[in-house]
Amino acid sequence: MDDEEQAAITAFLADPATHGASEAVTRVDTHISQLFLIGDRVFKLKRALHLPYLDFSTPEQRLAACEKELRLNRRTAPELYLGVSRITEGANGPEFDGTGALLDAVVEMRRFDQDAVFDAMAQRGVLTSGHTDALAREITRFHADAPVDDGVGGADNIASVLRVNADAFRESTVFAEADIARLDAAFETALNTHAARLDARARAGHVRRCHGDLHLRNICLYEGRVRLFDCLEFNDALATVDVLYDLAFLAMDLWHRGLHTEASQVVNRYCDTAGHEDGYTLLPFFMALRAAVRAHVTATQAESADNDAARLADEARAYFDLAEDLLAPQPARLVAVGGLSGSGKSTVSAALAPHLGPAPGARVISSDRTRKAMFHTDPDQPLPPEAYKPEVSASVYADIARRAGALLTDGVTVIADAVHDRAKDRDRIKSAANAAGVPFDAFWLQADPEDLHARLETRDPGASDADADVLAQQIARAPDATGWQTVSTAGTPQDSVNTILAALTPAAETKG
Repeated sequence: MDDEEQAAITAFLADPATHGASEAVTRVDTHISQLFLIGDRVFKLKRALHLPYLDFSTPEQRLAACEKELRLNRRTAPELYLGVSRITEGANGPEFDGTGALLDAVVEMRRFDQDAVFDAMAQRGVLTSGHTDALAREITRFHADAPVDDGVGGADNIASVLRVNADAFRESTVFAEADIARLDAAFETALNTHAARLDARARAGHVRRCHGDLHLRNICLYEGRVRLFDCLEFNDALATVDVLYDLAFLAMDLWHRGLHTEASQVVNRYCDTAGHEDGYTLLPFFMALRAAVRAHVTATQAESADNDAARLADEARAYFDLAEDLLAPQPARLVAVGGLSGSGKSTVSAALAPHLGPAPGARVISSDRTRKAMFHTDPDQPLPPEAYKPEVSASVYADIARRAGALLTDGVTVIADAVHDRAKDRDRIKSAANAAGVPFDAFWLQADPEDLHARLETRDPGASDADADVLAQQIARAPDATGWQTVSTAGTPQDSVNTILAALTPAAETKG
């Protein structure tokens, strides 16, 4: 497309009359698209580019890309993606869907409040645990329906990303050669460490045609529901990955912004609903890989920028440093958090998790969520009384110990969140740490009975079904002593977390 044709199409889309309106059209440029905003609509035009990872050089290719973008994004945001319009040659210039020659194409989208994009919500500090829970459920649903690709091995799939990164870093002037060599070596070591696990996950069907660009700027609330949009549509190979690598972009984005609790929570909730505990050990590696990709992409932007080059170069180095930090090994440990219902176990465990282990923090195994999963029940739905029979509870605690042991063996730090009022359950979870040879610390959250009752009446129950009758039974059989370190929850949850962190066994020691 020559400059004159491009100018004519841009002028056509920027003209309010084209859209039957009188208000001005707002134009937003990105590196591969131009967006024209008018009223409650957005018209997305692809640039006539030919890059190593995409080819939009002809009108037919751009039309095909628009149709593919519509189809793929309707998987997650059907209300936002309305259709594709052809731009054709008319007697008086470009027109929509005429009989003349094809000039270009646009994706028509419904315009939505930019304050409802998760990026903007994060900047305003209004992302809540309810948002992260809903986001985890939406990603779980999307990944479950995503097409499986069994044509490539898991390790080969990730090795291809490493090769692209290595080439991109070598072409950059932002990073020192010695730093690049050190990061490349760390990634190769990590890939060799995880190759067998990556291949096993590929054989299990976990490499799928995913979103590919799953970060906060591509997530929004629309009519009260979480919506994923603007997936990577132009390169199937880049978006066909392990589902946890897809999730890792979001986790890395949150972590990079300092939203460590949110990163930990969305990953833990995803694992609660989707499973994938076998891949939890891969998450620091996957997040590092996502950070490295952002590092070289941002460096490329810095090298072509006019006024913002210094800031972009600093941002690229920050991503680079994050990738290195995420690859640094950290020893596993097991922390058990017990206490009666209403003592704050789940709140404290969630707040503690991002402080333990590498990003995104410890895997929190909750007895409440484990029990709900056993009965194939959503966490916020109550279970019948038979789900709380002693034999069921014994199975719940056995499952917690088994899963904790497997994760510890994988090098993952675990928090076991359960009442733990029975000695055999406390002994079982301690044995899991001993078998794995990792430090074990156990804390009993203590609160006055009247405070426990008051919290049950006012708290958001979450996954817990405990009520006043359940609490009364727990109080009646509560142990006089557990042998665990007692932590008062009379203060804030952060006070409890600080007490626990100060009391942890040093990583070099292992309690028997």
